[in-house]
Amino acid sequence: MSTDALFKPFKYKNLELKNRIVMAPMTRAQSDNGVPTQQIADYYARRAEAEVGLIISEGTVIKRPASKNMQNIPDFYGTEALNGWKNVIGAVHENGGKMGPQIWHVGDTRSSDDYPEVPMEKASTMTLEDIQDTIAQFAASAKSAKDLGFDVLEIHGAHGYLIDQFFWEVTNTRTDEYGGKTLKERSRFAVDIVKAIRAAVGEDFTIIIRLSQWKQQDYSAKLAQTPAEMEEWLLPLKEAGVDIFHCSQRRFWEPEFEGSDLNFAGWAKKITGQPTITVGSVGLEGDFMAAFGGQGTGKADLSELIRRLERGDFDLVAVGRALLQDPHWVQKIKEGKTEELQDFKAESMAVLY
Repeated sequence: MSTDALFKPFKYKNLELKNRIVMAPMTRAQSDNGVPTQQIADYYARRAEAEVGLIISEGTVIKRPASKNMQNIPDFYGTEALNGWKNVIGAVHENGGKMGPQIWHVGDTRSSDDYPEVPMEKASTMTLEDIQDTIAQFAASAKSAKDLGFDVLEIHGAHGYLIDQFFWEVTNTRTDEYGGKTLKERSRFAVDIVKAIRAAVGEDFTIIIRLSQWKQQDYSAKLAQTPAEMEEWLLPLKEAGVDIFHCSQRRFWEPEFEGSDLNFAGWAKKITGQPTITVGSVGLEGDFMAAFGGQGTGKADLSELIRRLERGDFDLVAVGRALLQDPHWVQKIKEGKTEELQDFKAESMAVLY
């Protein structure tokens, strides 16, 4: 099997990548009180040195009282945290890499025990003042990303966190302009965030948004039941300023709608005409969730992934746990050294290799 398709350069706006492989964002929660350490910088620099095309950081939170659910999730605001991130992007660039932060608000996914003194923010109960400040804080963190020298940024709009809670009719029961019976209506919060970020970073800076149909609260959830509903969801985001859609599935090989083998990223590209990233158990045998139970390895067959990439279904491929386990995963794939790939181990989630 030829892996050449994975190693073709990619260019969009001012973003130039050496290959099509993206390091997926993975929560590490090892930034002391929200400040990235030298160990964090070294962790990302190792992946840059080992030829990852684009690194998307773990989720980093905006300046809102309920934006994180663990103390050591990194902040993307404040002098100390931003200086930490400046060190990170400096180390990545020194090692030939490109990187963007994933900007995040967890919504009400945290336990009330995490921060008992801070009320949860949830789509259904936030005041309009809360919403407007949240939008402004997303834009402020995005502006900081550009000012620090990051190459792109990603908005976390997936997996049942705050932005996704506005998309989902189960968690968005609002009756004002940020609610509604249709997915298009419930997308206003995300659209306003994208518009504010675009205004903050200018036209040439690349904005990625990560989306998912499934939620951590409900694996079977599906925001868009049909291609027409997906159009109503994605096209307003494109018009607001999204450049690249990062389409999260639990298993990338599963078709999104009946009658076509296109996956989520394939449909997103077809609908919007924009570049897309596919993600979901790439490089693992079986579902990525099964890997936590000791199932799955870093030695999965990539032929189906490459078939879809060569067909043009998507432009970039995000790899998560396989790259977390093995910093040299990209080089080993490129050199055909698949026998040297490491099996994923659940305990690796707690370690910064």
